[in-house]
Amino acid sequence: MALRVLEKRSALLAQRCRELSEARVVVGAAIVRDGRLLAQQRAYPESHAGQWELPGGRVEAGEKPEEALMRECVEELGVTVAVGDQVGPDVPLKKDMALRIYAATLGGGEPEALEHNAVRWLTADELPGVDWLPADRVLVPALQALLN
Repeated sequence: MALRVLEKRSALLAQRCRELSEARVVVGAAIVRDGRLLAQQRAYPESHAGQWELPGGRVEAGEKPEEALMRECVEELGVTVAVGDQVGPDVPLKKDMALRIYAATLGGGEPEALEHNAVRWLTADELPGVDWLPADRVLVPALQALLN
């Protein structure tokens, strides 16, 4: 009986791993400057307006995640970035979508809230107290480690 339960759980886990490996990717930028992390406040949808997230968006067909992140930072913030290593694990968003965060540094310009309510720079100590979107909240420990 216990063996059958373990086999069923193992099969379900293997199926979920396959789903996530084939999932569409949403990228986010952990932009760090002077020991602070850039966050942006959502303007929409209404259910998430006022919450905070990292800049980024969906990877389009034919795009590499790093290319999508550079494009999204220009669109959302009006800045260029240099993309570094992945920060933390991929975070499942939906059955067929995962969030992947990369460390990034500003290449030029000053970030502006072009598609959001506001932007702000946060210290590692401030991160836990921010009203993050649920997927971004999962990554707070990894983001604190990046800043420390």
